[in-house]
Amino acid sequence: MLLRSIPSLLLAGLLLTGCAVNPVTGKKEVMLVSEGQELAMGKQSDPAIIAQFGLYKDDKLQQYISTMGDKMGKVSHRPELNYQFRIVDSPVINAFAVPGGYVYFTRGIMANFNNEAQFAGVLGHEIGHVTARHSAKQQTTSILSQVGLMGAMIASPRFAQYGEQAMQGLQLLTLKFGRDDENQADELGVEYSTKIGYNAAEMADFFRTLEREQQQAGGQAIPDFLSTHPNPADRYEHVNQLAAQWKAKPGTPTTLAINRDQYLRLIDGITYGEDPRQGFVEDNAFYHPELKFQFPVPQGWKTQNSPQQFQMADPAGKAMMLLTLAPGSSVQEAAQAVAKQLSLQVAESRELTVNGFPALAFVGTQVQQDQQTGQQQTGMQVLSYIIQDGKTLYVLLGGTSPQDFAAYAPVFTRTMEGFQRLTSADKLNRQPEHLRIRTTKTSQTLAQALSANGVPTKRHEEMAILNGMQLSDKLGRGMLFKVVGK
Repeated sequence: MLLRSIPSLLLAGLLLTGCAVNPVTGKKEVMLVSEGQELAMGKQSDPAIIAQFGLYKDDKLQQYISTMGDKMGKVSHRPELNYQFRIVDSPVINAFAVPGGYVYFTRGIMANFNNEAQFAGVLGHEIGHVTARHSAKQQTTSILSQVGLMGAMIASPRFAQYGEQAMQGLQLLTLKFGRDDENQADELGVEYSTKIGYNAAEMADFFRTLEREQQQAGGQAIPDFLSTHPNPADRYEHVNQLAAQWKAKPGTPTTLAINRDQYLRLIDGITYGEDPRQGFVEDNAFYHPELKFQFPVPQGWKTQNSPQQFQMADPAGKAMMLLTLAPGSSVQEAAQAVAKQLSLQVAESRELTVNGFPALAFVGTQVQQDQQTGQQQTGMQVLSYIIQDGKTLYVLLGGTSPQDFAAYAPVFTRTMEGFQRLTSADKLNRQPEHLRIRTTKTSQTLAQALSANGVPTKRHEEMAILNGMQLSDKLGRGMLFKVVGK
């Protein structure tokens, strides 16, 4: 009985001290994250997010999102926050917010909006997550879950050994917002965008565009904005109803802005899709034109690229590899730093040359101390190659369980010893695609307009979705539309 009462007492204490008034609803709710902590969380997360994605280098667009965001923040339920708005350099279709007023849009989602009202609606949605303190509530849920988990760990020593993994699992489970939070964010997006003079019904149309993106990919590549923002079947109708209700309220302008042409001209030239200058995968190899290197990628392995690192994952989920920059001024110094950072006990190492590059290879096993028992635990086994290119040091890591290491070591070695100088002019000169805004010269269908601008038929449906239209839709003379090219 005593063991069972411990989490209950902790929970009761937290509930007594952790109530706060929600700025949106005006109701008291359990909140274990103070506003000061919330602001600190955002400030600490921002550099990591920028490092992960990189800021999109377009001062005009960065100024645009800041100006619009500041305007909307002033009509929100938390106008006192010092909101920060960023466009990050990612092709995925996504927008997200972190506590404290930090809001991020990808260049991918900016390219898929077809007017300013769509952008304003989604901007209001993300600000709504901040003003309603949804992330802070998630953190509270995580804390309360861990209180219950601590009780289970005290009551069951066998369960305690899995405590750290279970806590990590709880954090993953609370990563996505629930349906109630999403609906509330939609409501706030409609409210805030209407208050600054935009037609919020356009946000509902944007949801249709996202659904078409998913359908075109056969349900395999869900736009991130859908994967992290649950999309019930009635969401389109719900947002339209909310928009109509706000439009009918006294004091709402009779004419609400859409600003299609103004927005399309703003995004003319934005980078579209993956940027090969930052590295790309083709024919089972990774190429980096800017850094002028290449190496093979194992057949069938999944990959993910970011400004910080390039990751490769075995489809069976048993092994992974990554490339990133290594610290230090020599291969020896870098190897020591990597081993220390990953808590590796190095079993063997050797200096070698990889296709003309000085290198050092070593095998190590992760050994960490269990926080509960104080005993040492063995983790994954790692093969690492430190490769020097002038003053730049790269680390290629391959990791798997000790029992699987012998099977995967040859795969790791082939990739790492395949690191070489990139010399192919085709790869070195590869350029990203850009979104281009064109004007119709005569009245014609979208399909006819795309063909007249050199868009191949196989990409017509992709361009129709990008334009938020059907291929059979009529475009009047002088109408703007999107195409994609170098």
